[in-house]
Amino acid sequence: MGTSSCHLLILIPLLQLIIPGSTQCSLDSIMDKKIKDVLNRLEYSPSPVSKKLSCTSVKSQGRLASCPAGMTVTGCACGYGCGSWDVQGETTCHCQCSVMDWTTARCCYLA
Repeated sequence: MGTSSCHLLILIPLLQLIIPGSTQCSLDSIMDKKIKDVLNRLEYSPSPVSKKLSCTSVKSQGRLASCPAGMTVTGCACGYGCGSWDVQGETTCHCQCSVMDWTTARCCYLA
C-alpha cells in the first residue's frame, strides 16, 4: 500500500468528523413528518363488529382427536413423543406413529 493510500485512509475518518450530523437528523425529521401527514390523511374505518379468536384443546385416547362442530384444527400434539401428525378434513388430528396413547387437537374459531 502506497503512502497516498495511507493518507486517504486517514483522511476519510477525519472528513466524517468535520461533516455535521445535523443534516441527516433534519432529513429524518422531514421524512417522519411527511409519513405522519400521509398516514393522517388516509381514511380509517374500523369494522363495526370486532372478532375474537376463541380456542380450546381436545384430548382423546388413541391416534385421532376431533374438534367440536364449527371449529378448525390449528395444531396437534401426540403422546409418546411422536412428532409426526397430519390434519384430516380440517377438523381432525391424526398422529402417524404406530403406537399412540393420546392425541390432542388445538381447535379455534372466530367469535
